[in-house]
Amino acid sequence: MRTDRGRAGFYAAGWLISAGVMGVTFRMWQLHLREVEQRAEEAERTRDEAARRMAIEERLRIARELHDSLTHSISVIQVQAGVAVHLARKRGEDVPPALLAIQEAGADAARELRATLGVLRSEEDGDGSGLGQLDSLVARAGLPVTVTVTGARRPLPPEVDQAAYRIVQEALTNVSRHAGHACASVHLHYTPQTLSIQVDDDGKGTVTSAGTRPSGPGLGLVGMRERVSALGGRLHAGRQDGGGFQVRAELPARAPS
Repeated sequence: MRTDRGRAGFYAAGWLISAGVMGVTFRMWQLHLREVEQRAEEAERTRDEAARRMAIEERLRIARELHDSLTHSISVIQVQAGVAVHLARKRGEDVPPALLAIQEAGADAARELRATLGVLRSEEDGDGSGLGQLDSLVARAGLPVTVTVTGARRPLPPEVDQAAYRIVQEALTNVSRHAGHACASVHLHYTPQTLSIQVDDDGKGTVTSAGTRPSGPGLGLVGMRERVSALGGRLHAGRQDGGGFQVRAELPARAPS
């Protein structure tokens, strides 16, 4: 009987030791797995940061090249055209329409270049665009703009926030560029699932046969569609029945649970 009891005690001790070893082994495996996951996350984060840094450096390189190659040439065109217009008027001559067109085109090119360089450089720190900067954007739009916000305003996913800002930015740029002396309105509507953006103007600018304005340099209507499509949203851009132009976008922006 003592032998059987001793053997049972030995087995019990063996099971306890085995269970303990298994527990320690399982814990070590969990720690190792967590360490591997952390290393993978760190590698992914490092790769993302490297890609972001490369993108920033590329934007700055493009900005420098644009500035160095175009700013001087455009300035020369503006100065020469301005001098020619001034001399013609000083002599009492009619200014040729072609010369006025060159002067106006030079001024437009300078404005567009400054806007492009501003966009490229504003994203250097990664947070240069978002609806938090909407008031600043409207203030420098160069035309009367009213802003209306309906629904419960709330934080948005970063990609939605940036896309919304860029859509409003490009829509206002197009109004300034193509709509002549126009007024614009921006309406943002928040729901728990979506963000709706609508930009209207009362201008009489030119449109293409497809009902869209020439996009010109910059993001353009094509860029708007690409941004909205990438987020799974919808975009409408076209003339309004009563005159003017409208850009309307709906972006998925589910509120956090």
